Amino acid sequence: MDANLLLTSASQSSFPWLSLIVLLPSLGALVLAVLPENEEKNPNLSRNFALTFLLSDFLLMLAVFGRLFKNHQEGLQLIERYNWVPSIGLEWSLGADGISTPLVILSGLITLLAAAASWKLKSKTKLYFALLLVQASAQALVFLSQDFLLFFLAWELELVPVYLLIAIWGGKRRLYAATKFILYTALASLLILISGLALALSGDSFTLNLNELTNKSFNGGLSLFCYLGFLVGFGVKLPIFPLHTWLPDAHGEANAPVSMILAGVLLKMGGYALLRFNVQILPEAHMQLAPALIVIGIVNIIYGALNAFAQDNVKRRIACSSVSHMGFVLLGIGAINSLGISGAMLQMISHGLIAAAMFFITGVFYERTNTLSIPNMGGLAKVLPITFAFFLASSLASLALPGMSGFISELTVFLGVTSQENFTSVFRAITILIAAIGLVLTPIYLLSMCRRVFFGPRIPALATIEEMNPRELTIGLSLVIPTLVIGFWPRIAIDLYETSTNAIAQKLTEHSFISLTQVLPFG
Repeated sequence: MDANLLLTSASQSSFPWLSLIVLLPSLGALVLAVLPENEEKNPNLSRNFALTFLLSDFLLMLAVFGRLFKNHQEGLQLIERYNWVPSIGLEWSLGADGISTPLVILSGLITLLAAAASWKLKSKTKLYFALLLVQASAQALVFLSQDFLLFFLAWELELVPVYLLIAIWGGKRRLYAATKFILYTALASLLILISGLALALSGDSFTLNLNELTNKSFNGGLSLFCYLGFLVGFGVKLPIFPLHTWLPDAHGEANAPVSMILAGVLLKMGGYALLRFNVQILPEAHMQLAPALIVIGIVNIIYGALNAFAQDNVKRRIACSSVSHMGFVLLGIGAINSLGISGAMLQMISHGLIAAAMFFITGVFYERTNTLSIPNMGGLAKVLPITFAFFLASSLASLALPGMSGFISELTVFLGVTSQENFTSVFRAITILIAAIGLVLTPIYLLSMCRRVFFGPRIPALATIEEMNPRELTIGLSLVIPTLVIGFWPRIAIDLYETSTNAIAQKLTEHSFISLTQVLPFG
């Protein structure tokens, strides 16, 4: 790597803080890899080592973004740009803005808590925690990359640890679930690569820099082709219907900490990439396809909610609810205004915390009951009252109870759609009506799950199980408290990204709106 810093912005970092955030977990994985095998003598060494590095990395994120990142400054900050492989135009180019910063912090928190939730893991601990550390680096690199090839390499790198974490430490059908995950995401990656290279090669100059691609103009046919390629490629990770079928299988077979990362971080990569590529780089195509994105979002909301009713496995039901909730992200992005995009960002942050909390609590009572089958559980509220309280709080946040983060994020999305004057009034009314049906279905399938798992006939075999311990209480509070704080004080999250979402919306207004609602039945 060339050590000469290429100065391209007034927001240059005098020290490579972002590189340190990205590389610190990988450094931990390398050190962990060379440590002698001693699992029999000290099975907790790998876990404690990984927790130390992940905690250090998370504290570094808070320090860097808390002190050096300026919330109200538009554009990239803390930019680092080094020549890496000049022959192919690959640069180590990092930068943070309001879109990436909250998601980097979210990924650092969720990964740290997932490692803490793996406290009782005893099998192949060295490999397990090394994979978590590599995953942490790949996640941060996805959100901070400002070079397309670097972004793509990070996007591919994070697939490997997730595949292995499911395939080795998953349930009975773990190989099937892991293979399905890697096939879906790998094939989707091919579309991402083709679309990205097509944009880089277009015009008179070749560039892989995302900021330069944002300032390039593309002809209509190419922009629509690349937009659809990105939509499918990133839509698999979001996920959007019908590209979602890997998700219930992956969650159903993965252990709870891996499910926390899947729901809390990986799904957010899809939403982030749609904002970064489809909206920022291809605004003209987005203005044309925004109504179609809203239709897909509505399908996600309703289909995910209805599919959740059919699940008798707790984790699969929560996974289907994630499909439904990520539909609100599509609605917000499709609203093409600052309010809608702000709602999409807030929904990603909110859902990351809520879904991680629900999967963590599910793991808590799975360790005690050894089952995830809803019909095989009942009466747990009497023996696990604290666990029930945490699960109920997470469920209430998920169904958008006022005062919790899910309410304010989904309300902001609705306001974004209703305030978009480019859509016909009929289109807006039907969008809100159908999406509201999803809001009605959500409490039904979540509260019915709570009732069947924690109330009802008490199963004698589950009458003597232990309550949550202090470590588990700390993890649960670390996820539930932020949902309450954001619910009552949403500015704490909105201030991080508002300048960036406003800038994105302003850029969209510079392009003409070509409404597809005219060809829809309710246009």
